[in-house]
Amino acid sequence: MIADARIIIVILGFVLLASIGYARIVYLHVFDKDFLQDHGDARTIRMEKISAHRGMITDRMGKPLAVSTPVVSLWANPSELMSVPEKLEFLAMMLEVDFDEFKSKLERNASKNFVYLRRKMSPQKAQLILDLDIKGVYDEREYKRFYPAGEVAAHVVGFTNNSSHIGQEGIELSYDSWLEGQAGKKKVMKNRYGEVIRDVMPLREAQPGHNLQLTIDLRLQYLAYRELKNAINYYQASAGSVVILDVTNGAILSLVNQPSYNPNNRKTLDLKSLRNRTVTDVFEPGSTVKPFTVAVALESGEYTAESTIDTGPGFVKIGTKTIPDPRNFGVLTLGEIIAKSSQVGTTKLALSLNEYDVWNAFSSVGFGKAAGIGFPGEREGYMPNKRRWADIERATFSYGYGFQVTPLQLAAAYQVIASNGVKHSLSLVEGSEMTSETVFSAETSIALKKMLEGVVEGGTGSKAAIAGYSVAGKTGTVRKVAGGEYQDTKHLAFFAGMTPVYKPRLVAVVMIDNPKGDKYGGGAIAAPLFSKIMSEALRLLNVPPDNMDEAA
Repeated sequence: MIADARIIIVILGFVLLASIGYARIVYLHVFDKDFLQDHGDARTIRMEKISAHRGMITDRMGKPLAVSTPVVSLWANPSELMSVPEKLEFLAMMLEVDFDEFKSKLERNASKNFVYLRRKMSPQKAQLILDLDIKGVYDEREYKRFYPAGEVAAHVVGFTNNSSHIGQEGIELSYDSWLEGQAGKKKVMKNRYGEVIRDVMPLREAQPGHNLQLTIDLRLQYLAYRELKNAINYYQASAGSVVILDVTNGAILSLVNQPSYNPNNRKTLDLKSLRNRTVTDVFEPGSTVKPFTVAVALESGEYTAESTIDTGPGFVKIGTKTIPDPRNFGVLTLGEIIAKSSQVGTTKLALSLNEYDVWNAFSSVGFGKAAGIGFPGEREGYMPNKRRWADIERATFSYGYGFQVTPLQLAAAYQVIASNGVKHSLSLVEGSEMTSETVFSAETSIALKKMLEGVVEGGTGSKAAIAGYSVAGKTGTVRKVAGGEYQDTKHLAFFAGMTPVYKPRLVAVVMIDNPKGDKYGGGAIAAPLFSKIMSEALRLLNVPPDNMDEAA
């Protein structure tokens, strides 16, 4: 009896324990399911970012200037990776890093569960390492920004930072919100080693950024960059810029500068080379604005193209100041004043005009105002706005001193002449709205073009001539200012012009900063550079010759 009772007690005990266990299982699966699921997910379910594709930047022909290419970043769990020390040296070799530094990096981050081994590797190279199946090594799929034109288009396109692809310079910065994509998010299941076992569900799809097409013509960009770089090296100049505009629609076809930089490799980047000098650097335009003073005279109705000014005896005194010409040119027509770049003739002309009319004309062509292309760091330049003007101020203002412009502003002003007196808004992005306003009459502009053609045919800009094409333009040479004083040995040389003259397609400004040697004038070094660039640009754009007699 006692034995039977013991057996019954044991059986009842097992039944009770089984019942308790079953009840616990039922409780956990029914009443505590959400709690357990949440804790289980917290250990295995993770949120992963889905990288978004940044929009592509292209030139006007669709050639890529900035693209995002798929890359792989390798990372590691340091404690896991250090558990296989025999693999470390070989892994460092595959990663192309110093072994001692690599090992030290892992040791410094031993308490963490994440450290990058190598960022933004090519998928093929990263896969070679992943195929080694080294414990603690994982991958992350990303995109890398690449700039096919390199330093040639760097000042226009700019660049993004390496980590989060946020625009830092140029178009990448000014159109960052348009170009950037919106990263997605998904739930994934990972094992205890941090490896993704499977995707659980997408929470937000990645939204790619928008593409952006510029007005830049990459062919002309390469051309202008090559010739500018050669000229800077030849004349041992400090810097230089070239701007090319399409007269027909205000499109900016080329903006190049020297020195430049490689946006694909910024390890040794010199911050001074980041400036897009065509829109950020200002200078006194000198003789290149004399045609606009003449334009005011023609618009006044008191002068015609045949009107003359006596520049004898080769200088003019204003108070205690003497303004000279290189020699006594005698009696000059308005066109000859421009062709010979007579300071005396321009001064006498300006003093006969209303100074506010001259100021308004300079302002109307765009001096003292940003071009409005939305480029970061664009300068407005400087225009004095005086209630009263001294005669010496009126004189120097009329031939380009006492105010400052950018190369882009100077090009925009010459486009007004090329467009028969109509000022078109400039554009750097295709599809931008174009606005227009009349600044000078067509008759005045045509007369100016004829005068500027004389500068090239027999004046200071003869080296700007192009075989088979008519060219109109103006040279300029100014002394640089340092310490509040003009320097006798440091100059800016430039040439602003258009071609063909009577149906202009292109306007360009060439500027060379501080050339060394005996030649430093705009006619000597900027004009021939204009000729080289424009002759090839006209051919690339299939612009028919208009001056076959000259070509012969």
